[in-house]
Amino acid sequence: MSSAYIIANVTVTNPEQYAEYRRLSSLAVQACGGEFCVRGGAVEVLEGDWTPDRVVVLKFPSVEKAKAYYNSVEYTTAIDARQGASIMRMVVVEGV
Repeated sequence: MSSAYIIANVTVTNPEQYAEYRRLSSLAVQACGGEFCVRGGAVEVLEGDWTPDRVVVLKFPSVEKAKAYYNSVEYTTAIDARQGASIMRMVVVEGV
């Protein structure tokens, strides 16, 4: 079984409200056996025209665990808290 990564590019439009999402999503990541590899931080474009705002990378033991996180009650609560506070683009990628 290979690991899996959730990669997100987030445009935060309401930082105060987004802070509550960060708190709740952290609890959901922990509850589902995931870990943060990247959570914001400086971004430097090396090639191409992609200019992400806030990059988040999560690591899970498997794609199934990553999807279970995304569909969990804990993360659904975080999604509800995030509504109107950001624009989220998110993918799950199988690791090697």
